Parts: sequence; C-alpha cells; structure tokens
Amino acid sequence: MENLRLDDFTRYKFLSGIKHSPAGRLACFAVHQADLEENGYRSHLWLYDLEKESCFQLTGLGKEQAFTWLSPDEILFASVRNPKDLKRQKKGEQFTVFYKIRTEGGEAVEAFRIPLKVLEIKPLPEERFLLTALYNPRLPDLSSLPEGERAEKLGQLEEERNCEVLEEIPFWSNGRGFVSGCRVRLYLFDLKTNALEPLTRELVQVSSFQLNEARDQAVFIASEYQGKAKLTSEIYLADLKTKEVRRLTPEGTFAWFQAYFLNQEELICYGTDRQRFGLNENPRFYLVNLESGEKTPLTPDLDCSIGSSVGSDCRYGGGRSSQLHGGYLYFTTTEGHSSYLNRIDRSGRIERLTAAEGSVDSFSVQGESILLIGLRELRLQELYSLEAGTERQLTSFNAWVPRERKLSRPEHLSFQTAPGVTIDGWVLRPVDYVQGQKYPAILDIHGGPKTVYGTVFFHEMQYWANAGYFVFFCNPRGSDGKGNEFADLRGKYGTVDYDDLMRFTDLVLERYPGIDPERLGVTGGSYGGFMTNWIIGQTDRFAAAASQRSISNWISKFCTTDIGYYFNQDQIAANPWDNPDKLWWHSPLKYAHRVKTPTLFIHSEEDYRCWVVEGLQMFTALKYHGVEARLCMFRGENHELSRSGKPKHRIRRLQEITNWFDKYLK
Repeated sequence: MENLRLDDFTRYKFLSGIKHSPAGRLACFAVHQADLEENGYRSHLWLYDLEKESCFQLTGLGKEQAFTWLSPDEILFASVRNPKDLKRQKKGEQFTVFYKIRTEGGEAVEAFRIPLKVLEIKPLPEERFLLTALYNPRLPDLSSLPEGERAEKLGQLEEERNCEVLEEIPFWSNGRGFVSGCRVRLYLFDLKTNALEPLTRELVQVSSFQLNEARDQAVFIASEYQGKAKLTSEIYLADLKTKEVRRLTPEGTFAWFQAYFLNQEELICYGTDRQRFGLNENPRFYLVNLESGEKTPLTPDLDCSIGSSVGSDCRYGGGRSSQLHGGYLYFTTTEGHSSYLNRIDRSGRIERLTAAEGSVDSFSVQGESILLIGLRELRLQELYSLEAGTERQLTSFNAWVPRERKLSRPEHLSFQTAPGVTIDGWVLRPVDYVQGQKYPAILDIHGGPKTVYGTVFFHEMQYWANAGYFVFFCNPRGSDGKGNEFADLRGKYGTVDYDDLMRFTDLVLERYPGIDPERLGVTGGSYGGFMTNWIIGQTDRFAAAASQRSISNWISKFCTTDIGYYFNQDQIAANPWDNPDKLWWHSPLKYAHRVKTPTLFIHSEEDYRCWVVEGLQMFTALKYHGVEARLCMFRGENHELSRSGKPKHRIRRLQEITNWFDKYLK
C-alpha cells in the first residue's frame, strides 16, 4: 500500500441525487469527478437496475447533474452542450437548456429551453412543468431576439453590470454574487405553447415546492419582502389549473422549511418559531390543515436537527433530506456524530431506519425499495440499499482507496466538560506511527458552529496523517447532534467552546504521549477560522496556525456579509449600535496584539459568507505587531473552496496549509 497523496481527491468519485424511476425498477444518480485539465468537475448520470442489480453509465458528455424522471424510461436533465450556448452564458445571458434521454441509452435530444436559470423542475400532466428559477429584473429575456440584436443587448447588459445598484440586504450571496432585487420565483411552463408564466410576485422568494399526487396542486415555502430579507416564511398553495395562489399560514410568525401533501386535507411540515434558541433552533413536525392553515404539533418534544450536518471534504452535488412516500415522511437527522434515515407517520411516531455510523447524504424511497448514498467508516461515498434495517453496498466506485492507500482509523475520545455535558472527539495517528517516537499534531476545528465531526472519511485529515502528523478533532459546545441546549452558543462565542477545545487538547496530550506538545498546530474554516483566530489571541501553546475563511471582527462582519445582519445579532446577541462593546469583546481582532503564533490565512475573493476583509484585518494586525503571517487569496472561489472549489485551487490550498505546518512543526 502507498501513502495517500495530496491530489488523490481528484480520483475520488462523488455521488449525489439518487431518485427512483416512477415504476421503481431503475434509479438514477449523478457521479462527479474532478477534471484537472479543465480545472472543474465532470458529472455523468448513472442508472442502477434494481432487478438485475447492475449499474451503468447513461450520459457521457460530463455536464449532466440535475435531472428529473419524465416517465419510467425517460429522463430530463439540464446541460450546456452547444458551444454557442456556452459562449452566450459566459457573456451573462441567463437560460437553461433541457435534454431528454431514454434509459436504454442512445443520444440525448434537446427538449426545450427556459430563458432563466432553472433550479428545480417537475413534470405535470399535459406537457406542462412546474419549476423554480432565478429572477433578476435587470436581466431581460433575450431568447427570442435575432443574433445581432442579442449581441447588442448583451453588450448593454455588460455595461449595466459595471454599475451595481444595491437596494436590499443581504445584497450579495455566497456562490451567487450580488442579489439585490433578485428572487427565486415559481413558474409554470407549457411545452405545447412554449409559454412561461410566473405564479409568484416579483418580491416573493421561494425556497421549496412539492406536488400533490394528482400533480394539479403545489405547496411551497416562500417569503415576500422588500429592502430587508425576512427570517420567517409562509406556506402557500397553488392551484395549477386555475393558477390561483393562496397564502395558507400567518405572515411573519414562523420559519417553515418544508411541506408535503399528506392527504387531501392535510400537509405534513417542519419548521420552528425560533423563540427559545434563535436562528439555529431545531425544527419540529406539524400537521397543517389545507383549508384553515391551522397547525397541530406532531412532535412537541423533538430536539434534533433535520438533515445531515456531518462534515467531510469528499462530497459534490446534493440530494434530498426528506421525501413523502406511502403515508410516511422520510427524513434524515443528525444525532450524535452521525446522520440517520428516519420516517414519521401521521400520529407523530418516528422510526429510525438506519443504524450505521457515518452520513446519509441522499436517499430515495419507492415501493419497498430504499436506496441511499452515504459515507461509511473509511469508505467514501457509495450507493446502498436498505432492506429490513440492513444496509447492502451496491457500488464500488471508490473501493480502490482503502485497498491502495494507507489510512488512519479515528480513535474515539470523550470527556465530561460540565455536569451532564459530554464532548466527543477523535484522534488519527500517523499512518506509519512508531512507538516511542515524537510527532507533531494538528487540531482541526469544524465550521458552523452547528455541524459535527464524525468518523467519516476526511481527505485533508487523512493526508496529514500520511504526512506524519497526529490529527485530533472534536465537537465542542455549539455543535449539532446533541439538542438545542448543547448547540446554543448565542452570546458565548470564545468562552465555553474555547474551554472545550483546550480541555480536549489537554486530554489528547495526556492519552497520546507520542505527540510533541511543543509542535502543535491549529486550523479550521468559517467558525473554525474564527476559533483559530480566537485561540492564537488567548494562548501561545500552538506553534503554528492556519486560519481559513475566518471571522476576525464581528462589527465589520455585521454590515458586510450575506448573513451578517441576522446571524451576528442572533449569535453574538448584540449589534453595533446597542452593544458594540460585546461585539468587540468576542472579536479575535481585539486580542491580535497578544498573538505570537505564526499564522497562515486562507480566503477566497468571492466568499461573501466570511468576506476576505476578515482575513485581511487579522493579517494586517499580526504584521503590524511583528508576527509571521501569510495570506493566500484565491480568485474565482467562494466559501466552498475546500469542498467544491476548482481542483487546482484545492490542491494549492492544501499545499499551502501543509507547507506552513511543515515549516513550523517539523
């Protein structure tokens, strides 16, 4: 076996979006892989035949990811296959081209075009479709114009973009850029007439939608605002025959996340009023009457998050975290340090369907068949079937990794940090560990803060273990998986979470005498970047630090990032006018004059979540006070650099961090 290589992630296969066909005989999913030559990712659609228990690739161009089933033997997917279309999109024109392909193979043929960037689409009877798409009032529909006129209009649009007009907050969004005035709207598209008709008003932001069984009604979650985005949302009903839209639930009292037609009288939904634990409060399930909008709690005592927040840098693409089928709502939860598949019925009874540690990243249910894409132990993503509570692995896309590469198995450590409060953590030994030798070690801190580390495969950590480092990581207070009280870090950033991380470090050094306490490094991204900045201002115990997509100043962040005005107020329990001293007290920049630790800062130019100015401020402060510092800013990248950034940038990022630690710890 060979040591894991830094660029091995470019050979990994990432799976996403599993969906059964309407008849249930086939299932489609996307397979992604990094493409170094193009400095991007290639995505193909694959099919799994449940009867033959075989898997085969359906598409070959490498630009197919989002899809929907048109019939038991035909799939619709979005792609850019025409070089002229690619040129038009690069010039700023917004449109989506859909193709259809038969499941027995053959060439995909163009089905239709939508003059907007479509996010999700579902087929309706009589060759109609319901879809969500990005709406920008400053971008007109150019699809019907002749080539010459279109080029002229695109030139005018390019000139218009040279002056960005802001009238709302948030005014930009990570991964999307400036979004003032932009919305996600719900549309009806009639293929027979090529007519595209909006069902929602220009100021309504739609977050999700579902169809009833007859596909003549839709329920969707949305909020309407002007000037400042709301933190609440409402449930709406749309009659797809009359095109009438009706708001079902009261305005401005609740944050709804998802709603499904349970029967002809009721919806099953989940959401929260955020009254006890603020922005990160775990949702609960409700029945909502389709006539009155009255909600009835199904799970008043539920205290776990919906979806998977188990961290890994080995995913690409997404997948649903809930699905209604056969009178049950199937959904994933994060509990402890893993995510699980569950289902709930109309009585509120919840059954956990999976038992294995790891992460359920996507799933699909049809008839008696349950398929899921997951991370299990040291295996990267594969497709599994779930039969009578037992998982069976169906694919071997990434079987070569544990067979050909040395890997370090996480060793669990836990301790009680307060009465009744247990912190879970893990240690990776160097893969060629020799008893009696001393090794450097890296503390890796997750983002969020309401996410979790677990036992799943993490490329950067495994690479460091292969490079001769101990790697240790844990879930301090503020993390997900242990209920609202444990996750509630409002007004406490840098206090109890810092204590947990330092106590965990003490425990690791006590249990692992092979670690040299003089050669400790610390790193983390987002919240982990904040905590890295915080740690170096509180202690000199770390010989080097790498702060990634970090926060240094809660005052500047309040008014500049895409989540600042609501996230900072909620999480720090202050704003710049009512209590600026509290924001400053929790800001690592306040303590930068104490720092002695050589620190590398990693930021992305288009990261609007933790904007580059956060790193620049801390970098400047360290340089001002004579501390060794280096800042690497990646152009064309955003907050997701370490997880889905351009492959060459991901390689450079990991090289920079590893070289920094090698310089100061080896």
